[in-house]
Amino acid sequence: MVPQWLHLLALVSVSVGIFSAVVILVDILKGHRQRMIIMNIVWPITGLYLGIVGIWAYWRMGRTGSKEVIAHSSEKKPFWQSVFVGSTHCGAGCSLGDVLAESTIFLTGITLAGSVLYAAFLWDFIAAYIIGIAFQYFAIVPMRKLGFREGIREAIKADTISLIAFEIGMFVWMALTAEVFFARPLHPDSVVYWFMMQIAMIVGFTTTYPANWLLIRRGVKTEM
Repeated sequence: MVPQWLHLLALVSVSVGIFSAVVILVDILKGHRQRMIIMNIVWPITGLYLGIVGIWAYWRMGRTGSKEVIAHSSEKKPFWQSVFVGSTHCGAGCSLGDVLAESTIFLTGITLAGSVLYAAFLWDFIAAYIIGIAFQYFAIVPMRKLGFREGIREAIKADTISLIAFEIGMFVWMALTAEVFFARPLHPDSVVYWFMMQIAMIVGFTTTYPANWLLIRRGVKTEM
């Protein structure tokens, strides 16, 4: 049974995440739309798992990427900020894919080798990869003015390693949650489950950050 304190902590954390996402989304809709259209989706998703830190990051790095700010500024982001934004971009695609896959698994009862966790690993990765590549495609194509095939190829080259790095961090936390902390899988009908997913996404963000650093530094991934 989940302790009451953990349930309350989860409720607070998930509520803060939703609040942060709404704050960011409202600000974007009020006129601070991003030059890269896909970032209008990325930043609210980032708020869902980074919470107040997500709001800070958006105000510090996201608003500077809005159309009207870019139009009146020639300043370039520090490199660490470009890496951070690139990591949020990767994290948003992965997070959205993971949430959709996890919800589908719960509703359908899908298992792999009799394990819900193994099914989650497989379908989370597939969904995260498809959505992550799509997110990268819609970031790269407008920047480089690429055609469809070249855009897909460049998106795969730019996002595969960073996406795998995110999923590794996330899967490690999911495995610890299911096999060590609770000795059983949690389900999406529990607020504690979503709290654990928030932490998993933060761990994934932490593991994808150095991967994005190297990819951007070597020119494999475009600096955002």
